[in-house]
Amino acid sequence: MADILNRQHVKVTFFAANERTNTGDGSLGTHWASWWQARAAEGHEFASHTYDHSYWRANVPGGPGEALQFRVRPSAGPFEGQDLIWTAAQYCEAIAQANIRLQEITGKKPLPLFRAPGGKTSPQLVAAAKACGYAAVGWSAAGFLGDELSSEKYSNEMLLQRALKTIQSGDVLMAHLGIWSRRDPWAPAVLEPLITGLKTRGFCFKTLREHPQYKLWIAGTSAAALAK
Repeated sequence: MADILNRQHVKVTFFAANERTNTGDGSLGTHWASWWQARAAEGHEFASHTYDHSYWRANVPGGPGEALQFRVRPSAGPFEGQDLIWTAAQYCEAIAQANIRLQEITGKKPLPLFRAPGGKTSPQLVAAAKACGYAAVGWSAAGFLGDELSSEKYSNEMLLQRALKTIQSGDVLMAHLGIWSRRDPWAPAVLEPLITGLKTRGFCFKTLREHPQYKLWIAGTSAAALAK
């Protein structure tokens, strides 16, 4: 995937969590540090996917005078597969932990954004994250590229043609670095023809730093951090 992005001169925003990998330690571990460093050198952006890839499951009302909490389920790390009850501060810590590790590895400050695993959030969770400095990023309907769908039902060619037909200007596209469950991997097979096909339609590609929905938030958050 990285080779294709480099060859096509496309910069993206990587949302990272410390997930299991087929080689070495977790995806934010020492084994993969050089991979992230190379992406930073190429000019890509980074943001948090929560450190242990923790899915929001439900809001949990607090008692009298207590703040709302959140039920989450990490899919990586020491509490993998367990339901936990987190305060807003604990959820923010999970976002920040991935950003801290990304900056340690790459030397580049991640964007003040996060993508919730599975896109699962509540309005209250989004508000809590924003209160501690992180705006939630989802994806556009046409931008769901289908790399985690069943190959038997959704062939690579079907996914490619659907994306080429439906993606519009300003859409946020979403794909994964690795999906183990798909028999016919989406990347790299679909990625390059998708990029070239969209370029033929007149599109260009930008990171979320330049997206109209997020660029003012990013600039404002960065300015506030410098003023402290």
